[in-house]
Amino acid sequence: MLSVPTYSAAERDRRWEVARELMASEGLDALVAYGERECADLAPFAPDTYFTNDRPGSIVVFCRDADPVQLVWSTLPIQDHIEAMKRGDQLWIPPHDIRVGRNAAGVVEVLREHRLENATIGVLGLDPFPPFHILPIMPYALWSEVLAELPGATFKQVGMSYLFATIRQSEEELAVIRYSADAGEAMARAMLEATAPGVDEAEIFTAGMSAAFRRGCAAPQMLLWSGPGFISWGSPAWAYRPQSPRVVAEGDVVMAEAFCRFGMKETQTQVAIAVGDLHPDLEEAAVIARAAYEAGLAAAVVGNTFGDLAGAMLGVLKEAGAWNVHPMVHTLNPYGPVCGFGQGLRRVPEALEYGRLFELPTMGGELPLAPGMTFAFEPNAVVDGKAVNLGCTVVIGQDGPIELNPFTAQLLRA
Repeated sequence: MLSVPTYSAAERDRRWEVARELMASEGLDALVAYGERECADLAPFAPDTYFTNDRPGSIVVFCRDADPVQLVWSTLPIQDHIEAMKRGDQLWIPPHDIRVGRNAAGVVEVLREHRLENATIGVLGLDPFPPFHILPIMPYALWSEVLAELPGATFKQVGMSYLFATIRQSEEELAVIRYSADAGEAMARAMLEATAPGVDEAEIFTAGMSAAFRRGCAAPQMLLWSGPGFISWGSPAWAYRPQSPRVVAEGDVVMAEAFCRFGMKETQTQVAIAVGDLHPDLEEAAVIARAAYEAGLAAAVVGNTFGDLAGAMLGVLKEAGAWNVHPMVHTLNPYGPVCGFGQGLRRVPEALEYGRLFELPTMGGELPLAPGMTFAFEPNAVVDGKAVNLGCTVVIGQDGPIELNPFTAQLLRA
């Protein structure tokens, strides 16, 4: 039997108070929290689950001082809720505040019940949610119907306020995050053990995912590539294109980014495994990435900003003449500020054959670092077309950074 952390009623009350404080500070009469559909993959936009501690994919509506109403997409979440009550699970929303109606009609119905047709209403879902949702995630058809039904209401984007209000984790949340990070490290160790010449990528992928599943982390995902040197980053090609997984050989580096999620809190584990002797450029890239990691730790202190943190890590690359294929660091729980990347792609001769190249700049650099914030440290360096990525999840502590799974903050050797 696994021993896992859970949330208390006190955590529920704290989060509902976060919603009410956000409403007060923004001058709102109501708050509508749109959650991304269930079974979403990376980076779920899930403020609904933040307030419900339940199945994702709903809309949660706070009206003045009333308890929140949860709007679900079908009877299936209600069936789950019934069974969870029978098991004695920790549920936050009572049955009378859950209804089928994850649509415009459902939102309008709740607001009208509270006579908020002409009120000021905050909305989570109208702001961009980087890095995966550069545009707002709210469906156009749903929201245009709400606007048409409530022409007298004033709707206000409050995504940034929500981020600032929730990005510092409570002690209960940090316990859940530590559990997730431990599972992420178990994934890395299992992958290291599975890696050898002649083993294909799917076997390594399976070893890592199995380690997470065995710990009750039911929604892990992984980016994975292998080869003697590459600048690719993303899911393995066989995950989306019908082809065989690549077979690992001597001189390869196997690199992965494991997204481990437990209780809707995410940690990330950056894996780089050397298979035998590597090309000198890969060894140099690993040294540079580690130096960037250490520079990030030095900057991850209260009093600095996210811009200071990202700048310190990017500065190591600039001094070494290297570049990064993906962010060096970004926030977790929730996603938000993200370090810039892709500036060096123009050095790659093949890239000149493509159309417009867009380099993502650092976003959210003004965020002040504060205790309880969680970050994915993922320093990566490209040297002559060969990249190495390493890192782990880091928490901002009162007295300095806290590395949750530092096993992968180095080049591992099979």
